[in-house]
Amino acid sequence: MLTPNPARGEVVVPLAGSPRRLCLTLGALARIEAILGLDDWSALPERFGRLSARELLAVLAALLEGGGEDPAVLDAAPVSVPEAVAAVAAALAACA
Repeated sequence: MLTPNPARGEVVVPLAGSPRRLCLTLGALARIEAILGLDDWSALPERFGRLSARELLAVLAALLEGGGEDPAVLDAAPVSVPEAVAAVAAALAACA
């Protein structure tokens, strides 16, 4: 069973039927900025309002990697858009 470290901003969420750890690390943030073509993190909230499904999955992959998970799990099992949105929202809320 995965146990999140809330002091680190980790969350454990169900993805494709399995619990997965997500974390917004500095590395994950840098990958997200690059994926979304941002110059800095201040534009992130506005940009999140218009993510494509592909970008959403790329953000989710960065958060999985930040949590020590293999982002290839997204290729192995289907993840619905609502499931991905909930997971990303949970990871971002854990950092607030």
